[in-house]
Amino acid sequence: MKKSKRSKKSKNWKIKQHRDQFFKKSKVLGYRSRASFKLIELNKKFNFLSKKRFLLDLGSYPGGWSQVASKIIDLGKILSIDIKKMEPIENVSFMKWNIFEKDIDKKILNFFERKIDVVISDMAADTTGNKSLDSIRTNQLCLEAINLSTKILKPKGVLVTKLFMGDDFIEVKNLAKRTFKNVNFFKPKSSRRESKETYLHCVF
Repeated sequence: MKKSKRSKKSKNWKIKQHRDQFFKKSKVLGYRSRASFKLIELNKKFNFLSKKRFLLDLGSYPGGWSQVASKIIDLGKILSIDIKKMEPIENVSFMKWNIFEKDIDKKILNFFERKIDVVISDMAADTTGNKSLDSIRTNQLCLEAINLSTKILKPKGVLVTKLFMGDDFIEVKNLAKRTFKNVNFFKPKSSRRESKETYLHCVF
């Protein structure tokens, strides 16, 4: 019994240390969120960011992913959208738009004046304490990101989006495979170990 408690405490300590590692590093490097490291890992794995990309960041607040993208994309165009106001980032345009707005795809295409190269999304629904419900609500955002991407991505464009391993995971997975030519799943090391989140990398 004592050994079990000791093992549990050790596991909890390791999780906290893992969490703190990226939190502290984000502060040192000036990132607004520890989530910045997730995008860095995803790009290292799939190499979808480059200087001339036209990129949309969905649910961008507080701006950690937009910061990472802006350090790489200097000859392209970045648009970040969220229902929460995001503080300015150099070389990033922000619009306080809702992904569920009518004709949101037209607004985005009007901004870029062409179809785009990359859509990134780290959107997650506000938590309720009910893990199953939270998973479903976040995966609904993922489904919306997939549907929106089909209207604004150019051929061979890339979508990178968060989803949760929950009851409707198969639904999201099947839609992605029907919609995109190539679909991969990847969980960055900077994701919390106890989190059920993973990420989709899809090529249109």
